[in-house]
Amino acid sequence: MATAFDPLDLGLVRLANRIVMAPMSRARAYGPDACPPVSTKLYYQQRASAGLIITEGIQPTPAARGYPATPGLHTEAQVEAWREVTDAVHRAGGVIFAQLMHAGRIGHPSLLPAGATPVGPSAVAADATVFTPAGPVACVTPSPLTEAEIAAIVDDFAAAARNAVRAGFDGVELHGANGFLVHQFLSANANLRADRYGGTVEGRIRFALEIVAALTDAVGADRVGLQLSPGNPHNDVVEIDELEQLYGALVDALAGRGLAYLSVTEGARSLTAHLRRRWPGVFMLNPRTAPRPTGPEDLALVEDGTTDLISFGALFLANPDLPRRLAEGGPFNQPDRATFYGGGDRGYTDYPFLDGEPAASTVRAAS
Repeated sequence: MATAFDPLDLGLVRLANRIVMAPMSRARAYGPDACPPVSTKLYYQQRASAGLIITEGIQPTPAARGYPATPGLHTEAQVEAWREVTDAVHRAGGVIFAQLMHAGRIGHPSLLPAGATPVGPSAVAADATVFTPAGPVACVTPSPLTEAEIAAIVDDFAAAARNAVRAGFDGVELHGANGFLVHQFLSANANLRADRYGGTVEGRIRFALEIVAALTDAVGADRVGLQLSPGNPHNDVVEIDELEQLYGALVDALAGRGLAYLSVTEGARSLTAHLRRRWPGVFMLNPRTAPRPTGPEDLALVEDGTTDLISFGALFLANPDLPRRLAEGGPFNQPDRATFYGGGDRGYTDYPFLDGEPAASTVRAAS
């Protein structure tokens, strides 16, 4: 019987344990260059005891941005800045994947290059708000993507994946969850298309499949993961199909491609079990535990075979040495929600390790 503290082979790398740092946006890439700041190196290096780190969402182009101060992977300066991060994680013995994310209709013109507007499968505004430099505003009606524009976005993802490997990342994860662009194509209320990218189940999964194919062609299937959130209504997504049919078709279409892993942000345990049975490779789960955060009691999901890898969000944000704390049963720092997005090092690199020493000073001393 495997435990969360056992190693696991994942594509080209060997993970020291099965505890994953989930992707979490922190909105600290200030300025027009959209580069991760020096503190980002500290932040991820502190958490290198994770079996796998998955970064915050990184936009493949400026037009993919959905929130202020999110980082990119589309310029040489960004590649160099991320190389500082990956080098630090690797020196600390960690493994790190870059999550590639296009926000689609969840965005605002004020966040995009001059003259650009958010895009989506169809001209349907999300009944949601988005944060901008002027505060929260309603999402605008997106420009519906043409097939040529879809092809260009697929190419953008492939280029960002190549940049990720040049920046030293061990792999990339496609963000296909939480109401962003890939999820919008899967959705019934955001995707009203009558062409080959909509209508049927096969049409709605096509965009995701084309991006995955482009990523695997660019960097190899064993460097590519995919995150899904079946049934998650976040950002005004509605999925009216039988979820087992929609996501079963997507998983079946990907099953033979040799991907590094499939990651599921859980909606219902029964659907998790269904997808787990259909997926032949490494399976990662961010279990549904709300209103509490995922905690030590959920490690049993690895032991009982529900998943191969288990990802932690807020608890990893607040506990840089989370695997050790899980092994010892705590205690756990409590996350400060007021510092989740934006700001400086407070609530970012200053959470203490179990021995009580400030995390940032520990890392600086070891660097």
